[in-house]
Amino acid sequence: MRLVWKSLDKMRCLRKRSTIPFLGFLITFLLFLNLYIEDGYVLEEDKRQLREASVHPPSSERYVHTFRDLSNFSGAINVTYRYLAGTPLNRKKYLTIGLSSVKRKRGNYLLETIKSIFDQSSYEELKEIVVVVHLADFDLVWCENLVQEITRKFAHHIIAGRLLVIQAPEEYYPSLDGLKRNYNDPEDRVRFRSKQNVDYAFLLNFCTNLSHFYMMLEDDVRCSRNFLTALKKVITSREGSYWVMLEFSKLGYIGKLYHSRDLSRLAHFLLMFYQEMPCDWLLIHFRGLLAQKDVIRFKPSLFQHMGYYSSYKGAENKLKDDDFEEDSIDIPDNPPASLYTNINVFENYDAAKAYSTVDEYFWGKPPSTGDFFVIVFNKSAKISKIKIATGSDDRQNDILHHGALEVGEKLVGTKKGKQCSSYITLGEFKNGNIEVQDVDHKIAFEIECVRIVVTASQKEWLIIRSISLWTTQPPSQ
Repeated sequence: MRLVWKSLDKMRCLRKRSTIPFLGFLITFLLFLNLYIEDGYVLEEDKRQLREASVHPPSSERYVHTFRDLSNFSGAINVTYRYLAGTPLNRKKYLTIGLSSVKRKRGNYLLETIKSIFDQSSYEELKEIVVVVHLADFDLVWCENLVQEITRKFAHHIIAGRLLVIQAPEEYYPSLDGLKRNYNDPEDRVRFRSKQNVDYAFLLNFCTNLSHFYMMLEDDVRCSRNFLTALKKVITSREGSYWVMLEFSKLGYIGKLYHSRDLSRLAHFLLMFYQEMPCDWLLIHFRGLLAQKDVIRFKPSLFQHMGYYSSYKGAENKLKDDDFEEDSIDIPDNPPASLYTNINVFENYDAAKAYSTVDEYFWGKPPSTGDFFVIVFNKSAKISKIKIATGSDDRQNDILHHGALEVGEKLVGTKKGKQCSSYITLGEFKNGNIEVQDVDHKIAFEIECVRIVVTASQKEWLIIRSISLWTTQPPSQ
């Protein structure tokens, strides 16, 4: 580990002031080299040449060693952690929640954050989570006092294996002196954010094999009620689709969800570029390099920032997520489906965006009488509630002025794909919106299609902001 950091220090000496274009190229090159090697597409001769490169003259030996070591993003980082409270269980949980915490000059919200996680979870949900707290401050007296307080307040969760408190020893950290001054940040700010990247990297590295999914929180948040159930609904709805990071808060490094299989890569990534930029900026690069181009963020937010003072110098930080809801269990199910419309689509505001729980929408040119927007389920489902909203805050007249909501059965194949041959009308749109409760009590059959029909032509364009469906049971097998 020391050899790695010495090599990185040597690389620092070679830098120029303008590093960002080079950083982008280096990040791309290293990650794709890693993916290339991991997927088994490199011939043994290529691997041999890489190994031989490490015996080049002494001036480049340490750099080549570092390059080869850190480009293997899938391996664990060799850190011997201190267990301050609790020990990992043998059984993998569904979700690990990770928090990294340091001593603050003003305020301390860690205990409140831990309490919120446990208090807002049901007994059944608690069985599926483990919370890992990384006390990343080098003040050992502060750490010891805080551990005593955590142990006193959350002893039963520690005994049950739901709470672990760890620390990565200071000797594993790189030098935090003489760091790059990117973005003209003051030296102490650069030191703070660079160490924070390493703190998170060591936390991610520890959590790699604890669960199937990993959620990053900060140490000053509160949670919505039954947030795990809401998370599971979203994860289930994304089955079969590719994603790297799902976001359940729009603030900082709060509410960011990953597959645990990606944690080693992310840990190495943060370590390699720890001094370049803040962690939330690095996350954008990581997500993009693993081919998730767009942000996938869900509303309502499940986590809220509650601190008033930042961990950096105790500065005031009153940021709030205005999409947060204390009771957000009512996230729609939206069963897997195909979407079709004969309304002219504007640019890339396609039909699928209205059905997503992400902050996106469908946008079409003025519809005519008889135009439709149809959702065809992959499997029939019992629907309990349907809620559809059109228009937007900045385009309030782009609503469906005259339309009806229908549900259908008896799928048949057509030239334009599958359609239902029989429909029943549930209601009419009013002021561009419609909500129908107890659908399963009004409709005797399992629904295969949901259709919006335009009942009168309009001059205005049409935005379908959201289509939300709730099921009474999982789609029939």
